[in-house]
Amino acid sequence: MKPITTSVYTFKKLIEGGFLYVDKTRWLYDLVKFPDGVFFLSRPRRFGKSLTLSTLESIFLGAKDLFKGLYIYDQPFEWKEHPIIRIDLGDKQAGSAEELKEKLDYSINNNADRYGITLQRNGPDSRFEELVLALKDRGQVVILVDEYDKPILGNIGNPELPQLRNVLKAFYSVIKGVDEHLRFAFMTGVSKFSQVSIFSDLNNLTDLTMMEKFAEMPGFTQEEVEDNYTQYIDQLAGKEGMARSQLVDKIREWYNGYRFSKKEVTLYNPVSIGKLFENLDFKNYWFETGTPSFLIHLLKEKQFDIAKMLERPVGPETFSVYDVEHLTVLPIFFQTGYLTIKDTVATSRQPLYRLGYPNIEVEESLNKCILKDYSQAVDDVSCVLYDLQTTLRQGDMGRFFEMLRIFFADIPYTIQLKHEKYYQTIFFVLFRLIGLDIEAEVTTNVGRIDAVVETEDTVFVFEFKLQGTAEEAIAQIKAKHYAQKYENSGKIIRLIGAAFDETTRNLERWIEET
Repeated sequence: MKPITTSVYTFKKLIEGGFLYVDKTRWLYDLVKFPDGVFFLSRPRRFGKSLTLSTLESIFLGAKDLFKGLYIYDQPFEWKEHPIIRIDLGDKQAGSAEELKEKLDYSINNNADRYGITLQRNGPDSRFEELVLALKDRGQVVILVDEYDKPILGNIGNPELPQLRNVLKAFYSVIKGVDEHLRFAFMTGVSKFSQVSIFSDLNNLTDLTMMEKFAEMPGFTQEEVEDNYTQYIDQLAGKEGMARSQLVDKIREWYNGYRFSKKEVTLYNPVSIGKLFENLDFKNYWFETGTPSFLIHLLKEKQFDIAKMLERPVGPETFSVYDVEHLTVLPIFFQTGYLTIKDTVATSRQPLYRLGYPNIEVEESLNKCILKDYSQAVDDVSCVLYDLQTTLRQGDMGRFFEMLRIFFADIPYTIQLKHEKYYQTIFFVLFRLIGLDIEAEVTTNVGRIDAVVETEDTVFVFEFKLQGTAEEAIAQIKAKHYAQKYENSGKIIRLIGAAFDETTRNLERWIEET
């Protein structure tokens, strides 16, 4: 029963420390066995990108003994030491082009110092090229870049963003210029900008992000989790008082579900599954590792309709960001791991993709962040959600609407009532988080319901009017027969119409019919 760590991202330390390592060298061998190649991989945070680079570094240092027992150890490969340039932008925050140039210079200088090289040129791109040319006599050079896009994602909304992009574009273009001296190059990041943006000069780049062949390279499959964590699964099953098969289903529902290609394989985030077995406790570990503040800002700025986002299939062009200065919501949400591929839709030309939340952990993380940010009156979202759920189960609609008003109490006056998507978003995430059998924005053959909540014995059909009356809301439910599909459910059906007051900008009146 090997120890688990979620804080060590160095392959050598993992192996020498005797920690559990899920063997991913089968896919790495497919990359390194060729004489050259420049590769790129986009994956969400905490998905093993840094460990992948560290493993590649050990391979190209010729450290074969570290790989005993792993797939690559027995494959035909020349375990030869190569000079390696390792650049990690994860801790290189910069708010201006000049500051970014300083950070890049610092990284290049550190690499040069490791090899006893003194650089003479000025500017990070020139010094980068100079370093490669100085190392080429020691062997073909390997370049490994981690979190290439951190300076971009850390500056969403910064007027300096175009200048920052240009600095990175010039820096990464060096890789194409020194191609004849390279043995291998690999770049990782969260976002996938199109090749007409940051990578416009790097036209020899092979993008692995959505290749079926490499879909399982970072992240853990269901089989890998059950094979590698089997003793931990048994231990957690005992603690939870569950049969092993039941526990495996619960783990899958909470943490599995990421999918990055047409291949029908879903993955676990390595950090979340590792923390589950470290702590033997089901918790929202994704939320603990960072909040998506820039995503929430993007949602609000674009007045994005989350419900429609989950309904509509999208084309493959959705998965690339084309312009760092005019970001769109869907690609960023997919690349950061808050949405993933749930299904494919066959067409005559190219497949379409249905997106959705990967799992409970991610859905809860995102929706709680949205709810807290959109409604500044709420401090403890979990407690309020529990109270709302309780009042619904009790059928106490008076108390339910009294509590619902909290979420609209402190909406800034800069958000006008006419911005319906702002309010629709609050309703959507609120009802998702209540945790009952809920369908939001249910499509019927004659219209669209705002929300339906099912408890053990009752179906609640809600219609909210932002500009209208509660009576009009009830009339719409009846006229469009929203409740018809539930009439044979054997449950009580309660029709609820609610309306906002344009003066107070809050829920002021609601009526109900059973």
